Amino acid sequence: MRYVLQSAVMILLLVCSVLLFLLISSYDRARAANRLLTEKISTLNIRKMSSGQQHHRSGIFANQQYFSPDAVDGGTLTTAIASDPPGLNPLLNNEASAQDIFGYCSMTLAERDWMQQELFRPMLAESWEISPDRKTYHIRLRKGIYWHSFTDPVTRIRHPKKEVTAHDVKFTVDVIKNPEVNCAAIRAYYMDLKEIKVINDHEFTVIWDREYYGSMAQTLGLFPLPRHFYMPDGTFDGRKFNDDHQRNRMIVGCGAYIFQSWESGKEIRLERNPDYIGFDYGAAPPLKTRIFKIIKLPNTRFQSLLAGELGMLGLTPEQWKNRTGTTQFTSGKIRKISFPDYSSYSYIGYNHRMHCFKDAATRRALTMLINRQEILDKIKFGLGTISKGPLIPDSAYADPELKPWPYDPEEAKKLLAQAGWSDSDGDGILERNGEKFSFTMLQISGATEQHRMLLLVQNFFAAAGIEMKLQTVEWSVLLERIKKQTFEACSLGWQNSVDPDLYQIFHSSQSKPGGDNFIGYKNPQLDELILKLRQEFDMKKRIEISRQIEKIIHLDQPYTFLFCSDALVAIDADFENVRIFPNTLHSLSFYLKDGGVK
Repeated sequence: MRYVLQSAVMILLLVCSVLLFLLISSYDRARAANRLLTEKISTLNIRKMSSGQQHHRSGIFANQQYFSPDAVDGGTLTTAIASDPPGLNPLLNNEASAQDIFGYCSMTLAERDWMQQELFRPMLAESWEISPDRKTYHIRLRKGIYWHSFTDPVTRIRHPKKEVTAHDVKFTVDVIKNPEVNCAAIRAYYMDLKEIKVINDHEFTVIWDREYYGSMAQTLGLFPLPRHFYMPDGTFDGRKFNDDHQRNRMIVGCGAYIFQSWESGKEIRLERNPDYIGFDYGAAPPLKTRIFKIIKLPNTRFQSLLAGELGMLGLTPEQWKNRTGTTQFTSGKIRKISFPDYSSYSYIGYNHRMHCFKDAATRRALTMLINRQEILDKIKFGLGTISKGPLIPDSAYADPELKPWPYDPEEAKKLLAQAGWSDSDGDGILERNGEKFSFTMLQISGATEQHRMLLLVQNFFAAAGIEMKLQTVEWSVLLERIKKQTFEACSLGWQNSVDPDLYQIFHSSQSKPGGDNFIGYKNPQLDELILKLRQEFDMKKRIEISRQIEKIIHLDQPYTFLFCSDALVAIDADFENVRIFPNTLHSLSFYLKDGGVK
């Protein structure tokens, strides 16, 4: 009996040993499998894994349908800008590249649908209700949206992320409406905004004094500013806000990208925000890094593109026509994309405070002296259309019967004579009331295409007895002189709006220093129509008023309207989800095939 018991114990121990061995082996295999899985996951670039969040929220988020669910996560998009922006504070600086960079780091309450631009989609706001007269907006903010953490550039104190609240929105509007803040251009859009009433941290009401057609766009287009960044001591000083160069050289936002650095003359760098709310809706950018290299000369930018140092670049017409036959383009490594872009127009702006630009007949003659079609053909290789005015030419608001002023130098000379201009002393330059028709045109350093164009303009004017001298200045200097109105003529461009509101650019109240009517154009009849358009909701009447405005501007020629240029874009073929939307591309939804660096 004892031997039987011993045998049983030995068998039991043997079974246990076998089971233990199998268990250990199984554990080792599982551990090895887990290790392999971990290694595999670490090499996979799946966006929702790298975000640290899951797409679990229901509801609508602006333009989520245009982001690919198959997007590969990771990589860098490097583009180029021609110069350092004057600053990155969106209220103080409306320069295009600065506004774009700020846009990547910020969020508006809502955003226009990229394809159907007349529609607004929720972004920072979760929902809203609008009164029938568009004077009252009840806004609810999404919860769980945070300001980026930052180190204060003055105190060097590190601030952790902090939730965005209705108080930040109210602070922003208070800053815009503060007369000490140098934001006259933006303030013009909010002059009829009465107040913001905060209900709680995530609810507030926007109240307008009067009916204003643009109130919806201006309300839903609001972007909050972080109070704790601009009020480190709990108080706000408008003059200090204007001159706080250290804070105005950085961005504290709540959007898709976080501002990382700005090396003057070299680059501005953004990194993707891991807490971005867009991850929850499948609308976060796949690309982890955005770099904006500061490259002054067009040729240097183009060479950087060919060398693979830039992932995307807007080309000049000359580059598009003559320099895209290299192997990088013919092999398909770099793609060319072009489309008509009516969202912006270029112009020559005349300072109406000068004697020679005061009357409409003279300005109309200047436009008719310029052979814009010749410039379009010679400088832009026909890649654009001649602009007739400030409205989007194919929109319902623009009058299809109204055509650009023709090139007609003989008729222009008659207009000049009727306006009192003559060459009484025979020196080849017209004069009126003892003043020579002589002025200086500012041109931007490094802007080769503009230089070529203005040389042609100079010759057109000279043939009619008008002396136009050229002065080359840096971009920042030009902006400062425009702001202070210490210029005579310049050539720039404006973005068009889906719903026209020309108050900012052409209303006489905006002609004071710092306003965008920096040319000093004043027409009481136009002022009245601009205000009338702002308060008209009936589309048929809006179209009628817009066309009256267009006709007055056409006759007055406050600018010589030049061109709506075609968009000419070169982009590395490794970028996917590249789509043309009305008048633009939206690179926020781009991704790289392999998640690599471009």
